[in-house]
Amino acid sequence: MKGGIALSHHTGVHRSTTEHRFAEHRALLHAVAYRVLGSVTEAEDVVQDAWLRWSRVDMATVSDAEGYLVRVAIRLAIDRLRSARVRRESYVGPWLPEPMLTSPDVAEDVMLADSVSTAMLFVLETLSPLERAVFVLSEAFGYSHAEIARCVGRSDAAVRQIAHRAKRAVEARRRRYDTDQATRQQATERFLAACLGGDVTALIEVLAPDVTMVSDGGGVTGAPRKAIHGHEYVARAIVILSRRMPDDARARVSQVNGGPGIVVHSGPTPVLAITLHLVKGAVETVHVVSNPAKLTGVVL
Repeated sequence: MKGGIALSHHTGVHRSTTEHRFAEHRALLHAVAYRVLGSVTEAEDVVQDAWLRWSRVDMATVSDAEGYLVRVAIRLAIDRLRSARVRRESYVGPWLPEPMLTSPDVAEDVMLADSVSTAMLFVLETLSPLERAVFVLSEAFGYSHAEIARCVGRSDAAVRQIAHRAKRAVEARRRRYDTDQATRQQATERFLAACLGGDVTALIEVLAPDVTMVSDGGGVTGAPRKAIHGHEYVARAIVILSRRMPDDARARVSQVNGGPGIVVHSGPTPVLAITLHLVKGAVETVHVVSNPAKLTGVVL
């Protein structure tokens, strides 16, 4: 009996240590997985799967917990992204990354905020799963080519080539949006005020003439299934969208994907998330997500 108690105590200590070491890296694993997948729910699944693997490992064999866990998470994320790509081929309407509430300290770090913006995640969709993983580890988290090579099971030279190719592809496709948080905050507040007032003219003043609005409703919410271009068309579409909101809808400016965004709730349930991307103070791109399955990351 005495031996049984000692064994139980030893197992409990081991489990406590295992959980503690995992908890130290949980936020990093979620951040990496989210940037690779563009999905809050998929990233949470990756973290859970990584924990299941970690809980079965002999701690004595792991000298670098972060390296081990990032390697597990990145490989799980790559596998998930490959299967997600197949599912997205049958997705109804435009596909946008799942929006996610972020803390103010993310917004203060320009590189970190850029790597989590819906505009950047949208561009990353054009990369292969392996290219995306390498780009995220290199550009967003600063891992060396040698460290990334161990994560993805490629040679240092191969990773260097993949990183170069991915970076070149991203640079060719990305728009250079405003990063100044005060400018973005002011534009977002003006945009929201115009929406709430149903003021098309005030909205047009905030929008760039060639603004584009992309809406992701997943075929569930009646969102436009094609992008809308031009400030007059976008302004009118937004006013119509505002009028369709539930009677108890509450809209507020929140930190979304590294900068100010707008989240609309009906009771405790989020029904809409909007992120704005500015060029020279004017809104150049509007991303609207209304698919209920993609709003778990903006629950208050």
